[in-house]
Amino acid sequence: MTAIALTIAGSDTGGGAGIQADLKTFSALGVYGASVITALTAQNTLGVHGIHDVPSDFVRAQMDAVLSDLKINAIKIGMLGRRDVVSAVAGGLKTWPQRPAVLDPVLVSTSGRTLLADDAIATLITDLIPLATLITPNLPEAARLLGCNEASSRQEVEDQARRLLQFGCEAVLLKGGHSSDSESADLLMTATTLRWFTAPRLPTHNTHGTGCTLSSAITAGLAHGLTLEKAIAAAKVYVTDAIRAADTLSVGAGRGPVHHFQGIWE
Repeated sequence: MTAIALTIAGSDTGGGAGIQADLKTFSALGVYGASVITALTAQNTLGVHGIHDVPSDFVRAQMDAVLSDLKINAIKIGMLGRRDVVSAVAGGLKTWPQRPAVLDPVLVSTSGRTLLADDAIATLITDLIPLATLITPNLPEAARLLGCNEASSRQEVEDQARRLLQFGCEAVLLKGGHSSDSESADLLMTATTLRWFTAPRLPTHNTHGTGCTLSSAITAGLAHGLTLEKAIAAAKVYVTDAIRAADTLSVGAGRGPVHHFQGIWE
């Protein structure tokens, strides 16, 4: 049986994040990837220079076309952009249920460009997060969703993950990549589980697309039938290796991408 995953996200013309990173990750991990594009970005390693939103009815049409035909084993959701697109994706998940869905709440780009309108956050919380198997916010995203300051200790990370879980998702993976610790530590929180996943913080500035890559790697694991904890553990190893190999690539003049095909390319 072919493992198939669907990514619902924005397109990155530079190829390091968004739809492009998701499809590269799926391919590297032995999963056939399908896609629903929510927005087009004019983007490179130096930042996001423009955004062209896809109409919400066409986002839904893409979902219906894929989910009515392909046997999708898992879904990853990334950049959505606007409130009506959030609602369209939530409606699609309700129409085509019973697949694990990993929601990466992409709010702001690394360069500071807003990727989800302020008026869409409430809809994300009320309509989409309760449909997610797992949400994967980083520390700034968690703070914005909760309307509080960023967590600065493990206890605060645990407290914020517990509050995010109350939004109705099955699990929260609160990512610590933005912290200043020597380790990159991510916390998985469910109703019955609290587990830290750690990796060394690697000395490179070529980390564009790390969040997209982690969430799509988890989705790939779920598409292969792994449990959530095993999918996260495998994804953490994959992303760490992709960051470690990032400097072997020479892509652009700014913050380059991680190496999605490390260990595969010569």
